[in-house]
Amino acid sequence: MITSRLLVYVAVLVLCVIKVSSRDTFIAAVYEHAVKLPNATLVPVSHEEALALMNQNLDLLEAAITSAANQGAHIIVTPEDGIYGWNFSRETIYPYLEDIPDPGVNWIPCNNPKRFGYTPVQERLSCLAKDNSIYIVANIGDKKPCNASDSQCPLDGRYQYNTDVVFDSQGKLVARYHKHNLFMGENQFNVPKKPEVVTFDTIFGRFGIFTCFDILFYDPAVTLVKDFHVDTIVFPTAWMNVLPHLSAIQFHSAWAMGMGVNFLASNIHHPSKRMTGSGIYAPDSPRAFHYDMKTKEGKLLLSQLDSYTHHPIVVNWTSYASSIKAFPTENQEFTGTAFFDEFTFLELTRVTGNYTVCQKKLCCHLSYKMSEKRTDEVYALGAFDGLHVVEGRYYLQICTLLKCKTAHVHTCGGAVETASTRFEMFSLSGTFGTQYVFPEVLLSETQLAPGEFQVSSDGRLFSMKPLSGPLLTVTLFGRIYEKDQTLKASSDPRSQVPGVMLLVIIPIVCSLSW
Repeated sequence: MITSRLLVYVAVLVLCVIKVSSRDTFIAAVYEHAVKLPNATLVPVSHEEALALMNQNLDLLEAAITSAANQGAHIIVTPEDGIYGWNFSRETIYPYLEDIPDPGVNWIPCNNPKRFGYTPVQERLSCLAKDNSIYIVANIGDKKPCNASDSQCPLDGRYQYNTDVVFDSQGKLVARYHKHNLFMGENQFNVPKKPEVVTFDTIFGRFGIFTCFDILFYDPAVTLVKDFHVDTIVFPTAWMNVLPHLSAIQFHSAWAMGMGVNFLASNIHHPSKRMTGSGIYAPDSPRAFHYDMKTKEGKLLLSQLDSYTHHPIVVNWTSYASSIKAFPTENQEFTGTAFFDEFTFLELTRVTGNYTVCQKKLCCHLSYKMSEKRTDEVYALGAFDGLHVVEGRYYLQICTLLKCKTAHVHTCGGAVETASTRFEMFSLSGTFGTQYVFPEVLLSETQLAPGEFQVSSDGRLFSMKPLSGPLLTVTLFGRIYEKDQTLKASSDPRSQVPGVMLLVIIPIVCSLSW
């Protein structure tokens, strides 16, 4: 009897401890930072000059971190390149780098700043986290010496990595992630020898971390969710918006919904380079987002999220589309280009209708109703099934309803920022060959439509009510990761990208070296 009572007491005590030491919700913060940039130079500056610039940015980040903590935030994410900017070569970024140890060393830089050499940036971040009792996610540069015994060691005797760090509310270094999928132009950094899958556990859920261009690839992004079951992704980024399908708030919110996780995206604010768009996204809907091409100031966002995401019902993305016949149409198909990919399009010629358009194995079905059919605006249904090979190699299957740039169909697929046509309803589906499909709805002036659409278990993206604003795009953005390397770019005519085109798109998605 005594033993059984003791066991009951212990069980109750354990449950109480678990309940006290975990939170069902937490307050997240992201900061869109107007970074102070270094002067362009071919000669490395001194460590003192580098630190002076970094401290200018850290002063701005400190104000945001303090404000977030005062408003009850448990974690704050800051952007990629947010501490030193860009405009670097391999040599000129070196004074900005620090040796960042493996988090397993159990280190609080604020308490022991000299343990791993000269690390003033890590010390300041650690003290900010400790003094404000908040988790801080930041992006800095890591340096690791190597020698001839390592066959891959660079000629200058060191590896340099684009690196995310996380300090917990006690100031302890709890995560370090070296970016794996470097964007073209990031020649100042090395690619890690293998993808790093980095998580950290808190009393408000399990977190995973990756950076900017990583989001378009399987490792580590999908692996973190599929195999390591994280609840929330923290995502420092320096993202340049690319319409019609890859503006920051559009794609990041879609990834959160498609993968069934919270997603905390912190972007640089630099409108002249089309860099804006940060957000706090839950699996079902955006909680807070910011897109601002007009002002030069940074922006702090906060929102409450569930700590433990309940992954949604598995969507069979081809179920509905494969069960219906193609809608008949008298309209003539035509081709158009969206971000250098050749889509097959059909014009929507009526105020309401049903259309099907196919490319290779992908058929896209659309039912819709406009509020009115304007003569000065053209919308089209498009399909793309192929390997994108411009700034990276990734296989796409995309079904999209989009507004064309002008009233001429040859402009369909071009970047459009404003619209006047409202849609009463839409339903979009496709015969996708992948389970990784990301649903996007983007309104005029690059705004999201939280709570106005959903995805059914049979793979339809449909409106729940008339949209609150004029429509730019409704898109199902599919990724077939296993085909990224199976097709040879040289055999694809789209891979023969002229040099001038590369110069145009070099500054288009993530952090840069100019």
